Amino acid sequence: MDYKQESFFRLFVRFFLVFIVLFTIFKLVIGIFQTGSVSGMIESNFSEENIEKFFKVQLSLSIFYGLFMAGYYKFIKK
Repeated sequence: MDYKQESFFRLFVRFFLVFIVLFTIFKLVIGIFQTGSVSGMIESNFSEENIEKFFKVQLSLSIFYGLFMAGYYKFIKK
């Protein structure tokens, strides 16, 4: 696939969506193993005091990854 022909925004959205889905699944599975149960993971990630932090971390890392990878494939990779 030729990434140079695609728009920067389209590349960003593609990398952003893939990363946020995979990273969220990974983080939830790790949470299940750390707490020992699904209910423990839900309580640790989605309680009132932690839900905002959970989504801020997910969004910020996904935005960074999407911008970095889109920039890399659009402007750096030959």
